[in-house]
Amino acid sequence: MKTPGGGHTTNYADTLITAAPDTRAVAGSHPPTGKGSVAERQFALLHGHDYELTSDDVLFTVSADRSGVPDDERHAAREAFFSTGQPCLRTSPLAKTYGWGFHFDADSRVALVAVDSPRYAELVEDDAVTKHPAMKSRR
Repeated sequence: MKTPGGGHTTNYADTLITAAPDTRAVAGSHPPTGKGSVAERQFALLHGHDYELTSDDVLFTVSADRSGVPDDERHAAREAFFSTGQPCLRTSPLAKTYGWGFHFDADSRVALVAVDSPRYAELVEDDAVTKHPAMKSRR
């Protein structure tokens, strides 16, 4: 999506990204730790931090951390990062492999929601919430 300023965004509002249709996960699980994977880093930013960050915040932070972008260069790096389209959280391994959905509030802040939780079931049934499935792992 493009922003009014011409940049791109991965943010949604009042939306649930559901787990991938082909996921084998039946519950939200913690990705393996210690390797610095995308899943591990996204999980660390989001788990226990409901509605604090946007998708753009999460995706840029993970990319910048993995690339070693210094703090004093992050503003310019973020502008460059979003000057072109970026894959959104529908491509996240958390939704494809580890049994998590992403709920976005009206302000585009995101929360992790385990597929086996009552909250996930409520959001799936709520007609006021737009739903988009995560991308399939296989074609």
